[in-house]
Amino acid sequence: MILWALLLLSLAFCPISPMPSSTVTNVDEERKDIPDINKDLHLKEGDIMVSRRRSSLLDKQYRWEIPVPYVLSADLSVNYRGVILRAFEQFRLKSCIDFKLRTTEEFYISVENRQGCWSYVGRRFPGQSLSIGNGCGIIAIVEHEFLHALGFLHEQSRYDRDDYVRIKYENIIAGFQNNFDKYSENITSTQGTPYDYMSVMHYDKNAFSNGNGSTIITRRPEFENVIGQRLEMSEYDAVELNLLYKCNSSASFLEHCSFDDESLCKMSVCSTSEHGWQRVSSVSDVNVTNHTYWSKESNGTSFFMHFNAVKRNEGDSARLESREMTPTRDCKVQCLQFYYYHSANENDQLNIWIREYRDAPDRRGTLRLMDRITGRPNNYWQLHHVPLNANKTFQVVFEARKGAGNSTGGFSLDDINIPQTECPHIWQIRNFEKLMNEIPTGSDIYSPLYYSSDGYRYQVFLRNYVTYFSMYVRLVSGEFDDKLQWPCPWRQVTFQVLDQNPHMQRRMSYEMSFTTDPTLFNEDGIYFWNNPRINGTQTTIGNESVFVSSGWGYRYFMNKDELTKRDFLKGGDIIFLFSMQDLSWLLQNKSVPCPNVKVKHINAAVNEIVSQDLCVSRALPTPRPISTTVPGPTDQALPTPRPISTTVPGPTDQALTTPRPISTTVPGPNPDCLNIFCSSSSRTLPSSLILLVVLLLVLLN
Repeated sequence: MILWALLLLSLAFCPISPMPSSTVTNVDEERKDIPDINKDLHLKEGDIMVSRRRSSLLDKQYRWEIPVPYVLSADLSVNYRGVILRAFEQFRLKSCIDFKLRTTEEFYISVENRQGCWSYVGRRFPGQSLSIGNGCGIIAIVEHEFLHALGFLHEQSRYDRDDYVRIKYENIIAGFQNNFDKYSENITSTQGTPYDYMSVMHYDKNAFSNGNGSTIITRRPEFENVIGQRLEMSEYDAVELNLLYKCNSSASFLEHCSFDDESLCKMSVCSTSEHGWQRVSSVSDVNVTNHTYWSKESNGTSFFMHFNAVKRNEGDSARLESREMTPTRDCKVQCLQFYYYHSANENDQLNIWIREYRDAPDRRGTLRLMDRITGRPNNYWQLHHVPLNANKTFQVVFEARKGAGNSTGGFSLDDINIPQTECPHIWQIRNFEKLMNEIPTGSDIYSPLYYSSDGYRYQVFLRNYVTYFSMYVRLVSGEFDDKLQWPCPWRQVTFQVLDQNPHMQRRMSYEMSFTTDPTLFNEDGIYFWNNPRINGTQTTIGNESVFVSSGWGYRYFMNKDELTKRDFLKGGDIIFLFSMQDLSWLLQNKSVPCPNVKVKHINAAVNEIVSQDLCVSRALPTPRPISTTVPGPTDQALPTPRPISTTVPGPTDQALTTPRPISTTVPGPNPDCLNIFCSSSSRTLPSSLILLVVLLLVLLN
């Protein structure tokens, strides 16, 4: 309980804390792109290993069965293995592609630490190699090589590429001109997707340059410095991948909603008073507009949900209930992510519940209060994460409740995402560019204190320079130091600059990872990742006296001009996400176990739980007809599968994955349930009559 309370505090937004510069150790590797890493290997197009058998990639034999079996070679560093697993999570999030450790499968991918970064294209032979060599251990390069293995060629090799780029052959290194060959439609397919300058499969403008100028010139000049991005796979990469494997789903993503569609993403609303949650484009009294297009032109088409607490009575409440969702992964872990704007009274509450159903006949479900937002208002959009651990079909319920005192605003919600992953820690810095221009060069800005899921306490800090900034982590003495293993062993620390695209599947964030090594010692012969109480420095953070280690991280973490290439800044704010994951299991060639998700334990009043009836009645399962014959082994009825969409939406406002059809109206059999309290009695009677009629019909037959 104590650990979880501290974990919750570490998730909260905290003002930046400039402090004197700390001692640091830099772990920067020289950052090279694939052509430079592989320049002496003379591979086809720089990173393609050619099979002896040549044929069209359109043949189905070159597609993998899903999930794709793999093995991680022991010669890979623990950190590189962790980066590969993080890349797998991106495939699961953005596409239908999943991976599994090989057991007895004949065809599988053997990921090895060879020289360079390379792969075969498509499924070729049993145990085919894929190399993640020195310098290749960043998530974008790993995704690039696995996309080759899944059947992708380079974007600039498309048969239609001349309409979008010009190849300057005179600037190519002698003997490397064939790296810019095109493939005909008989060899490969674009799956009908447009040319993608943002593709992680596109090479940089200077790839294989002899020094006399760029080798690839974009016909649209604004994309000249975009091609060759090494963030993550792009939106069209994911769309093309799903089309290639003829699927329209995600292995790990459950829900996204920005409320731009009138259907409210099949959410339902109800209230104990006249007005509840309302879909609005702005709230003039508190000067709040939608987060989706925050500080951008929205053309009046973007909306968010708002609960107005003005002139409400204490105890008034309104609920916004999601559609039902069913966890699909073995690890029953979800992370509810949303942006909220708190302009209400400090006593008002935004409660986040989940309602979990035992089975299909369960009409009411079991409610659990997962989080509560209250306290002093902050008049700006904040990202908030709520760890969930639903095992069965569930709904998320956002309940706004009026507390004591007058209010001049309310609660606003926007851009909800629910992946089946562990929640990272959040550090949101307001007016980032202005801050970096004001603080002296070389000065540090410190994050709040965080606890990893197993109890290590740490702090992140960035160091400001003129054209770039550094990022470091340091261990901090904590509540559980006497129960932990020291030196801190094989924890992968990941720094991520969040691309604040409202849809999680379309994000292309920037991240770097390293892993603690318990055998590493400093120049004084003291283990670097030892208990900070032993080799740390005593200091004061807030009102607490603590011991801190020196920093460890990247001096050249990110160039400031990169911040404008995606939505890294939104409304002037930047958001960093951090995680510290235990990878020690990988030393034993085991898969990383399911995360130990700690959820909040908030005591809800009895009357709150009793009043939490569903806004819209849950449909009863359809009774099976009574058969007069005994079914044989082949006559057993199979469960009816959910319909699968046969179309893949493009990069418009539609979601990349559409698990269920979206209604154009707010669901619910009773229109009066939209803005008034839905009493259970008003629904129980009709439902009982329907059930009685069904039973009578069955008896008569």
